[in-house]
Amino acid sequence: MKNILVFCFMMLFAQWLHASYLLIPMDEKQKDHLKAYGIAYWILDEGATVDWLLNYRGGSFAIPNVKRIADECLIRGVSYEIIADAQYTLILTTIASPEQNMDLVKLEKSPKIAVYTPSEKPRHPDLPWDDAVTLALEYAEIPFDKVYDEEVLGDMLAQYDWLHLHHEDFTGQYGKFYRAYRSRPWYQSQVKYEEEKSKSMGYQKVSQMKLAVVHKIRDYVIGGGFMFAMCSATDTYDIALAAEGIDICDRMFDGDSPDKGATSKLDYSKTFAFKDFTLSMNPMEYEYSSIDASKVRQKVAENLDAFTLFDFSAKWDPVPTMLTQNHKKVIKGFMGQTTSFYKSQIKPNVLIMGESPTGDARYIHSEFGMGFFTFYGGHDPEDYKHYVGEPETDLSLHPNSPGYRLILNNVLFPASKKRKQKT
Repeated sequence: MKNILVFCFMMLFAQWLHASYLLIPMDEKQKDHLKAYGIAYWILDEGATVDWLLNYRGGSFAIPNVKRIADECLIRGVSYEIIADAQYTLILTTIASPEQNMDLVKLEKSPKIAVYTPSEKPRHPDLPWDDAVTLALEYAEIPFDKVYDEEVLGDMLAQYDWLHLHHEDFTGQYGKFYRAYRSRPWYQSQVKYEEEKSKSMGYQKVSQMKLAVVHKIRDYVIGGGFMFAMCSATDTYDIALAAEGIDICDRMFDGDSPDKGATSKLDYSKTFAFKDFTLSMNPMEYEYSSIDASKVRQKVAENLDAFTLFDFSAKWDPVPTMLTQNHKKVIKGFMGQTTSFYKSQIKPNVLIMGESPTGDARYIHSEFGMGFFTFYGGHDPEDYKHYVGEPETDLSLHPNSPGYRLILNNVLFPASKKRKQKT
């Protein structure tokens, strides 16, 4: 019996020595880039680790060749290649070379994800727009929880590694949709729901409740959380922080007039990313502040609108390198209520990772306390102008979307060991 056990062990050891690897390419050879991220997440969720090969074939993933994983790739339509152990060793040697702008990042644990949105859309059941991150997570089959004001104020964020904010208005002005949509049922339902909820939670105004939410999210990031925001959640978040103690809402939003000279009272030291901005105090203007560069983007033809991802040193700047992994460096543009950010309004410590030819930033990132945040301008990477009431994007028609890949880079980032920037 002892000899049999030794023989079996030697056979298993021999198989391990000649093991093959499963490579999930993320270059043009990949049939479904978005679901590939879901495979990586699923592997982490099963308790295994994943090698993220930065700048190797578009940021490919590698794991030991296990039939169950290969079968799951086939089920989900994700391309993979089986390579010999010696071949993978050669790849790792190439990646480690000082002459190559590549690196290996070990993904170790699936991050617990939260999306800031009502669980059942009680404020407006017929909400006329969708959320690109929710669409990406659902398409990639990455699990997430929905949290909203009650959960955030109830200190539930500590349960999560990653939090997403989208087209929220943290200033209490209901998206500044008053001029165009104040007679629509969904708008009236939103106002009624938010006002009733804020009062039930002990706040006199919606803006006060949203500020309390913003403070909880700030503390979550300071404590080591990761916040990812798109569209109007980017600038309204910082505006709310800077405007603490200042009434910036007109009477149709909160029942009284705003403070005179509100902009001059802003405290930019409290913000995450933006500085020196002025407020749009006109309640009829579909704009919050001077941060947003949508007006610049509107002057550019749709077929010419694009932004470029910057290159970073994979070995010395692994964080921005992870966040910019892609099979394309030039990403087609897309609009949003907040489309892009004027560079003059961005703090010097904030890293610009993607920029339009006109000089406005589309994709920015920085540390804050022990945590991180990323702001990504625009609403939907595959719908250039997503108008109110239009159907949501079908990502099965865009499985190789480089714009959506940026979202999913951020989802996997908290799973990595190399979170801190090197100085």
